[in-house]
Formats: sequence, structure tokens, C-alpha cells
Amino acid sequence: MSNEQNNESIVVLSETERARYGGQAVVEGVMMRSPRFFAVACRRPSGSIVVQCEEVDKSLLGKLKFLNKPFLRGTLGILDAMILGSRALNFASKVQLEDASTIKSAAPLPATTPNPAAPALVAKPAETNRAGSKINEIAVGGTILISILFGLFIFRLIPTALGEKLANVGIIGNAPTNLMKNALDGAIRACFFFAYILAISRMAGIRAVFQYHGAEHKAINTLEAGVPLTRENALEASRIHPRCGTSFIVVVMVVDFLLCLFLPRPELFRRVLLHIAMLPPVAGIAYEAIKVAGKYRHNRMMMAAFAPGMWTQYLTTRVPNAAQVDVALAALFAVLEAEGHTVPAHTKPQEMEDVIFS
Repeated sequence: MSNEQNNESIVVLSETERARYGGQAVVEGVMMRSPRFFAVACRRPSGSIVVQCEEVDKSLLGKLKFLNKPFLRGTLGILDAMILGSRALNFASKVQLEDASTIKSAAPLPATTPNPAAPALVAKPAETNRAGSKINEIAVGGTILISILFGLFIFRLIPTALGEKLANVGIIGNAPTNLMKNALDGAIRACFFFAYILAISRMAGIRAVFQYHGAEHKAINTLEAGVPLTRENALEASRIHPRCGTSFIVVVMVVDFLLCLFLPRPELFRRVLLHIAMLPPVAGIAYEAIKVAGKYRHNRMMMAAFAPGMWTQYLTTRVPNAAQVDVALAALFAVLEAEGHTVPAHTKPQEMEDVIFS
């Protein structure tokens, strides 16, 4: 690729705009989000890449814009991410199971493409009926509800009950204060979180998802670096990013630990409810902290403060291969074009078709 073509491949964004691009990994794919759109790109077993794009205004934060304010948007941001993530996972799962005849196919990617910067994209038909859409919404809602209940059970109820038992047997002294007991509960929650991450990281399917997670970070880091969006540049980029959801969870744990230290200790059930009531302010503080970390990502003191969250990303990301980076770039290309940015024609192979909006 010539230097002139390389320069054309650079998408110029302001620092504020760059901070509004992000994503997450799904099954054999990546979801990318921009200020107004989100796109899911998945690789089919045949080798082609399917892309679906949709407006973010249909999301929770888009509908409740009056709540999109500092310290209020944290909880909505989490719910929004869960909703979009569940929809993206649902789409990704369908792609893997769908019959080849239901998706407009393209030739599989060759071993060596003329332009590895932009993988082949295949448009998915937008024909869906109302009944199917309603069933999909119910499925997404059910998935989110189950995820929330599972999280509360594993990371709230069990640690709180276990902490109470351990405190009663004298593990933190014969006369522990409420502060000491609350600190023990928080330490157990942290242990459960890291044990959970380590356990799932050993699963073969999850390892692939973690590779796509790394690919998503590499694509975003390439965009934010202001260099051409090519496969080579993305492969060279870091798989660690300060605005990652993993870092957010670590910040949530730290803020939650500090705030819950000073809570009273009523009976177990009421204490769990009290902890649940603390989640919105915890999420609000953590959300703003992560935004600050992303804004000042080149400040050494700021990065040192958020280092634990960055280190944890080495557990939730893996080094992706070139094909996985292609998928991440495909999703990023889709939202960039939807936002009105030009992705040069020379970065697209002949097999690429228009992305279909659902």
C-alpha cells in the first residue's frame, strides 16, 4: 500500500469522539459501538464475515437521554451494555447455527488477501417479522435477568454468608468490629471474582472469546492512535485498553469495597438488599472514573492508579490471530461508515457489500 493510500486510511477523530468508540467480544465475533450506532461482525464457519448495524438511539441510554448525566449514567450504562451485549451474542449465536442459504454468502477469505486491511463483509438480510423480534426481546430480557440473578448469588449472597460464618469462627479475631467484618466480605468477593475469571479462562470456547476481546482492543487502540486502520497496525497495537469492561469491574470492586466498609450489619437477607441498594452509586462513581482514565490514558500517574484493572485484562484477553483482528476491523469499519466517515474504497475487497441496518 502506498503512503498516499495509507494516509487515506486514517480516520480523523477528535479526542472526545475517540472516547465514544468501544466494543466487546461475542461468539466468533466483535461488537463495536460508536456515538450513534453499533455493529456486530461475526465470522461464519465458511470464512466470510457477516455484519449487522443498528442505531444506538434504540438503546436504553438513547431513550432516556435526560439521565445521561455524570454519576447518573453509570447504572444505565451497565444495563445498556448488557442489553446490547445480549443482542450481539444472540446474533452471533444465530450466525453460527444458521443455514448457509439464509445468509447472502461470499467466497471465504483467501490465505493471502490483496488488501488485508479490510476483510470481506457479507450483508445479512434485514427481513424479520414482528413476532420474531418480540421473541428476541423476551430472550434478551431473560438472559439479562438470569445474568443479574447469577451475579448477585455468586458475588453477593455467597460471599456475604461465607464472611459471616468465618467471622463467627474467629478468623478475624474474637471481637471483630463491623468494619473488619465488612472488609472480610469485600475480600471474599474479590477472591470469588478472580477465581471465576481464572476458571472460565481455561475453557476452550471462552479462550476464543478472550482472543476476540484482544482483537477488539487492538482495533480501538489503532483508531485512537491515529494511524491507518490496517491489519498490520492493529496486530502491532496493545491488547490492553484503559476503558475496558474488565477495568471497570475492578474499579467497581474497589469503590464497592470502600463504600460498603461503613455499612451496618443487619441480618443476612437485609444486608444483601442493602448491598444491592449501593450498586447504583457504586456504578455511577466507577463509570466516571473509567471515563477519566480513558481521557488521561497518557498520564503516568493516572495509569498507575488504574494499573490493577489494566493488569486484570491479561486474564480476560488473549493475543488474537490475524483473522480475528479482521473481524474486529470489519465491525469498526461498519460503525465508522454509519457515522459518516469514509472508509477508502481501496481498503475494501470486491466481495464487500453494503452493511444492512436492522
